[in-house]
Amino acid sequence: MTLYSCCLILLLFTWNTAAYGPNQRAQKKGDIILGGLFPIHFGVAAKDQDLKSRPESGECIRYNFRGFRWLQAMIFAIEEINSSPTLLPNMTLGYRIFDTCNTVSKALEATLSFVAQNKIDSLNLDEFCNCSEHIPSTIAVVGATGSGISTAVANLLGLFYIPQVSYASSSRLLSNKNQFKSFLRTIPNDEHQATAMADIIEYFRWNWVGTIAADDDYGRPGIEKFREEAEERDICIDFSELISQYSDEEEIQQVVEVIQNSTARVIVVFSSGPDLEPLIKEIVRRNITGKIWLASEAWASSSLIAMPEFFHVIGSTIGFALKAGQIPGFREFLQKVHPKKSNNNGFAKEFWEETFNCYLPDGSKNSPSSTSFHKGHEEGLGAGNGTSAFRPPCTGDENITSVETPYMDYTHLRISYNVYLAVYSIAHALQDIYTCTPGKGLFTNGSCADIKKVEAWQVLKHLRHLNFTNNMGEQVDFDEFGDLVGNYSIINWHLSPEDGSVVFEEVGHYNVYAKKGERLFINENKILWGGFSKEVPFSNCSRDCLPGTRKGIIEGEPTCCFECVDCPDGEYSDETDASACDKCPEDYWSNENHTSCIPKQIEFLAWTEPFGIALTLFAVLGIFLTSFVLGVFTKFRNTPIVKATNRELSYLLLFSLLCCFSSSLFFIGEPQNWTCRLRQPAFGISFVLCISCILVKTNRVLLVFEAKIPTSLHRKWWGLNLQFLLVFLCTFVQIVICVIWLYTAPPSSYRNHELEDEIIFITCHEGSLMALGFLIGYTCLLAAICFFFAFKSRKLPENFNEAKFITFSMLIFFIVWISFIPAYASTYGKFVSAVEVIAILAASFGLLACIFFNKVYIILFKPSRNTIEEVRCSTAAHAFKVAARATLRRSNVSRKRSNSLGGSTGSTPSSSISSKSNHEDPFPLPASAERQRQQQRGCKQKVSFGSGTVTLSLSFEEPQKNAMANRNAKRRNSLEAQNSDDSLMRHRALLPLQ
Repeated sequence: MTLYSCCLILLLFTWNTAAYGPNQRAQKKGDIILGGLFPIHFGVAAKDQDLKSRPESGECIRYNFRGFRWLQAMIFAIEEINSSPTLLPNMTLGYRIFDTCNTVSKALEATLSFVAQNKIDSLNLDEFCNCSEHIPSTIAVVGATGSGISTAVANLLGLFYIPQVSYASSSRLLSNKNQFKSFLRTIPNDEHQATAMADIIEYFRWNWVGTIAADDDYGRPGIEKFREEAEERDICIDFSELISQYSDEEEIQQVVEVIQNSTARVIVVFSSGPDLEPLIKEIVRRNITGKIWLASEAWASSSLIAMPEFFHVIGSTIGFALKAGQIPGFREFLQKVHPKKSNNNGFAKEFWEETFNCYLPDGSKNSPSSTSFHKGHEEGLGAGNGTSAFRPPCTGDENITSVETPYMDYTHLRISYNVYLAVYSIAHALQDIYTCTPGKGLFTNGSCADIKKVEAWQVLKHLRHLNFTNNMGEQVDFDEFGDLVGNYSIINWHLSPEDGSVVFEEVGHYNVYAKKGERLFINENKILWGGFSKEVPFSNCSRDCLPGTRKGIIEGEPTCCFECVDCPDGEYSDETDASACDKCPEDYWSNENHTSCIPKQIEFLAWTEPFGIALTLFAVLGIFLTSFVLGVFTKFRNTPIVKATNRELSYLLLFSLLCCFSSSLFFIGEPQNWTCRLRQPAFGISFVLCISCILVKTNRVLLVFEAKIPTSLHRKWWGLNLQFLLVFLCTFVQIVICVIWLYTAPPSSYRNHELEDEIIFITCHEGSLMALGFLIGYTCLLAAICFFFAFKSRKLPENFNEAKFITFSMLIFFIVWISFIPAYASTYGKFVSAVEVIAILAASFGLLACIFFNKVYIILFKPSRNTIEEVRCSTAAHAFKVAARATLRRSNVSRKRSNSLGGSTGSTPSSSISSKSNHEDPFPLPASAERQRQQQRGCKQKVSFGSGTVTLSLSFEEPQKNAMANRNAKRRNSLEAQNSDDSLMRHRALLPLQ
């Protein structure tokens, strides 16, 4: 009695369990049962559950033809495995497949039936009774579709370690093995798809997009991953909205308003077709065009969206599709479906009614208003609407191939192939258990599971270690997260010219196995934007910044909204949308457009530039004039003018001027190290040599004239050797300064980048400005001493010292070099050398002109003044002038002394010298005749005083009478001006020097 009661209870419980879950199902017995979850409908009819009566399960609406095809793919794979002699021989696979109606509630209702059956099997009641009606537990589940549904199912199945192999749930959250322990999938993770979307946007150089995501576990994680990838690529998101097929009209209106007002033309959508459909319908109603839709795999080929009446709005769609597979014989299997032949498939009757828009009299939906027909093209989702319409009865002889539905769209089997692959994955896991060798198994001590009493957790263990080759020759193995890595095809929506339907043109692919940067391939020639245009649309917040500019941040705006700022001088950008300008290398500068760098302009005082040519011509002119003067002096070296100017020192002076003019040429041309080291010493030594000659020459005459009667000692002291020695000593000091300078801090060539950005000034770095100061300072010191002696000698005869001209030359010298100091300090680049060249030339020309041009003029154009008589007359005149001034001074002293003693008489100054006061010559001669007489007989000079004029006469008619004339002059002077004797004798003693 106890055994009978136990078996009865078990049979009743088993019957109840078998009937548990949705009534509509596809079910077949077998040794091992696989569960299946497919969206045969798109949703559930909304009901107002007021709980006045027992709540009923919601009615599924809107038939999904693709969902039924996916179900058929599972049945086809199971039957193919059952008929295989090599895969699970002597074993039969059964199935229990339910409709999720694309909702979590329906999916959980079906999942509970799987769990309940497994709990019964865990009681091990078979040992108490032998029940033939016992249904084996479900050892694995294929499904579900949406990631949100799979998440709920995985949480429940994971409690019992029942393996779940999804064919379409791609949410990256499901890769979390801590939460979803028994979840695996044959579809790639959305993480790769989000990365591929960001790569496409970067490829087309878009940076201003909007995002829309389904408000579920598929859309939210997918769009979040896309945001992460977009941020890495500097892609800005203008708006981000969530949608759902259950959103009310007001929410949909708000999202459409955001899309309509946005300046972003590219919209990235992570959603399924049913969730996106209400939004697209409202956008079509408002006729919002010009947007580019980037579609995720879940709706990229959805028949709910890819409709001809929507094409003018979403014709620029670029989407992702899974890699298509091949299922041999599947086409024929789909065509064989028939309600009368599909006793195990409870969904076949409704499929037939929806396909041919009729009703089967013995069906559950025999009401004329049961369902209406709605068709579309989709490998993803096809639909029937929920409106009522009259339907005729079905004959049963309808031809399935005569009606175009998504069910028969087997040209690109993507999800269907994933279902096929999921079933085969479970079968190969069971095959591994079936062929397991004890000692080599995956369980404790290498043990194997019993295929006749296999449990779900054992199948899960083998699935995690699965590795087999599918019918396409590809290796199948799940990674540590239970994912299969796959590639994506990139499709573009076109409008078929034949029937006006929407077709999906493959325009590229995304290879997740390739290295970064080489994963994406797009054939732009195949893409049609808006269905007809080849021009890539613009979707940027700001226009591209051209080369030569960079992106400038606009305060308060995203980084993608920027203004184009010109690159500063010295920087460039050679690409569009440059974030920053690059600095040019040190020797380069940006061109006018700042698009590239060009070599900087090299600048120095060149020989070929006008300024350099002018300075060179002036230097050459100075050299020529100096050489000319030297030639004149050499030719007329024995004339009185040349001899009176100290001929040998004049030669040396002219040579130094040649060096001065020549030294200026070292400052012209590209500075080299050797020219930099040579030019300043050459200039300094040349000028010191020049000034030294003038100083010695002037000081010699001054000392002789100021001395008493010149003796042989004076002549010896001021001989040529000593004069040259003094010149050498003065010059030697400058040489020492230059040597010390060159040894301690030698000048060198220097490329100066700092003065002007786009010019490199090649200059000489002087090494030590202090040394340069000493060099110029010493020269100026000698010039000052020379100026002093020249000024002091201004009253000497012109024949012996050109005091007036030397004074002027020294004044010019000082003006030039005093002006040189601020000019040198305030100029830069090549003008530093130019200033110094100008100073050298100006000073040199001043010396040459003031000292020599007057003499050259007399020698060449006034030869009458270049005679011994003219020279002696000038010397004697100077002597008598001195004597007269001395007599006048003594007479004034004597008169003052007499006045102090009371005397009233005294001789006048003119009475002591042969003179004529206040009387004119009664027979004056013409000026030319008078000058001729003076040249023949001598000369006369007038000395003017305050009380009259004194006329001095000297005669040099015959050389033989020179001594007598001297003695007579000496006698007369001793009688008339005894006190001036010393002065007269001092000047007369110089006559032989002439």
